[in-house]
Amino acid sequence: MGKKAKKERDDYKKDVSRSVADDIGKFERSFKHHNNSDSQAPVIRKQVEPETAKYFTEIANLFESQGVDVEERSVICGNALEEARGKELELATDYIISNTLETLLDGCNVDNLCNFLRGCAKVFPAIAMDRSGSHVAETALKSLARHVQDTEAYTIIEVTLEMICKVIVVNPFDLMCNCYGSHVLRSFLCLCKGVPLDSSEFHGTKGSKVLAERLNFKVSHLDGNGFRQFQQGFPNLLKFLVSGMVNCSREDMKSLLVDQYSSLVLQASLKLLAGDDQELLQLIPVILGCNKQNLVEGKFIDTIIVGETVEAMKETAFSHLMEVILEVAPESLYNDMFTKLLKNSLFELSSHPCGNFVVQALISHARTKDQMEMIWEELGFKFADLLEMGRPGIIASLIAACQRLQTHEYKCCEALATAVGSKKETSKFIVPRILFLDSYFSHHDTSSWNWPGGAKMHVMGSLILQAIFKFQSEWIQPYILSITSMETEHVLEAAKDARGARVIEAFLASDASTKQKRRLVVKLRGHFGELAMQLSGSFTVEKCFSAGGLSLKEAIASELLAVRNEFSKTKQGPHLLRKLDIDRYSTKPDQWRSKQASKESTYNEFYAAFGSTESKPTKSNKFLSDASMDISELEELNTKKERDGSLTSMSMLDDTLAEKKMKKKRKREVASEDAVSSNKAAVENAVKNFLSSGKPDKKRHGASKQRLKI
Repeated sequence: MGKKAKKERDDYKKDVSRSVADDIGKFERSFKHHNNSDSQAPVIRKQVEPETAKYFTEIANLFESQGVDVEERSVICGNALEEARGKELELATDYIISNTLETLLDGCNVDNLCNFLRGCAKVFPAIAMDRSGSHVAETALKSLARHVQDTEAYTIIEVTLEMICKVIVVNPFDLMCNCYGSHVLRSFLCLCKGVPLDSSEFHGTKGSKVLAERLNFKVSHLDGNGFRQFQQGFPNLLKFLVSGMVNCSREDMKSLLVDQYSSLVLQASLKLLAGDDQELLQLIPVILGCNKQNLVEGKFIDTIIVGETVEAMKETAFSHLMEVILEVAPESLYNDMFTKLLKNSLFELSSHPCGNFVVQALISHARTKDQMEMIWEELGFKFADLLEMGRPGIIASLIAACQRLQTHEYKCCEALATAVGSKKETSKFIVPRILFLDSYFSHHDTSSWNWPGGAKMHVMGSLILQAIFKFQSEWIQPYILSITSMETEHVLEAAKDARGARVIEAFLASDASTKQKRRLVVKLRGHFGELAMQLSGSFTVEKCFSAGGLSLKEAIASELLAVRNEFSKTKQGPHLLRKLDIDRYSTKPDQWRSKQASKESTYNEFYAAFGSTESKPTKSNKFLSDASMDISELEELNTKKERDGSLTSMSMLDDTLAEKKMKKKRKREVASEDAVSSNKAAVENAVKNFLSSGKPDKKRHGASKQRLKI
């Protein structure tokens, strides 16, 4: 029976293949191609016959009454779909019956499902472009996706999808530009690739994940192997469909590029083909309107399209598509697009509300230091202009790219500091102004700008500062001075704002000295309990605890103990109370202090043995010398405060003595320690794991997913 079934299936596949050409020919004659989807001749749909409508109403009532056994359900669905043969278009586009049809497609077996799709293959685009029919098409595709892993069903599914593909490529324009058809088509592409059909990656515009990747907060999901597959797909059909749509729409490509829905189809197509350089090298130049003959000669971009294409990048739909093109383009094509298409137009595009996103994508996906050098020549001296125009995303992308490629890092820090303040001013204003970018640059007189109490902090300003604090400490001294010299009430306000809290955390995790970090932490004393009650503030409290000395750690523990009952009821409370060992502090404070002192001593010894000494500035210039002068002034001010005698000054004094002790230990270490000095970050992580008895870190408070890392 197995051999017989296999033979019948093979014969059936041959019969279907022979009939596909005839089906396509009929469909071509029934559909006329137009440049505008609105001008397409409407598909004439017959009314559903009364007897047929009555039959499907009875089927719907049967399912609603819950009178169908699980075993009978598939049989009933199959029989009902047999009744739909030849009437698929009328039934699928009927507002009422389409719901019943969805139920049937969801409950039938794979053979009945494929029979239905093959029966409506010629009118599949018409069904997909209908308000009700699009839901039927989506349900059918989702049902197919559940059967793809079945080896026996794979071939019949492939034949069915191939039929539909050959119909789609005859007239892809109208389907791509239709709001319903575009969504169905993207689901179809996902099915061919083997990724979830409802993935937001392919059914919407870019989200926070893309921004996180651009700013180095998250590894790109598009690596050399492209998008990760979740199940078996149909790679040959994917290539056939995408290349067919692109090549068949060459004459209408200009319209497709600026249409909202067709742009989404092209974006999804390119993302799904990411990593297939050979295919992308053929498709992208055609999408951009280049002569296909040039591809044979090894040329990708025609200079004749430059002016028109750059102007089109100012359109919303095409700017989104261009971002994806730059993201997935092979290195040779990226370089060709950069040098022939975008070079010398970067500032012009950066000034545009839509075009600036193309520039951000270009910067974020730069491959070499030479490319960054060319980008810097056009934008490196325009930081102030870009911020005044409200384009901080360009600045953030530049900083992140310089970090990734390890070039122009110091220049970035210097240019940003210069953009938000004059040379006559001290560095202490830098961080507050970046935290409130819009407020500062929209102020009628920036020289008289003051901290706007109660105002929300700027998202991109926060992201920029988080990126800045990843640089080496010798390059960011003005920023360190600025954040440590903020008024106490301003530090508290920043800690209560989720965006400001992220900046404080980034500073506490930076390469700044322990003394500089504790100078900021001590300003939050008396408010740790209040901050911990907020989800975002609890992260900050945890960072403060890690950065503080023994006296500051005890102050934080004491404040959390005071609010323990209420704090333990919050989502983040139990985790933080457990991590800071508050129960032990409440019952055995001496033992808690001994344990914390032991941890700190172990850390110091481990760091002294394997960590690097504080790096000294490698560049001597006015930018850093000004910062040094400001730091000296601040230390002088702190010295006067310490003479007054307070818990704060006691803590600072303890920290200073501890630092001197550490320096003496470092001098006694052998010269071979320098060999591992570059691994500071890795060593710190190793120490944390060592101190936590080798237990792997869990997601903090179980809320990491809810809180955007960026």
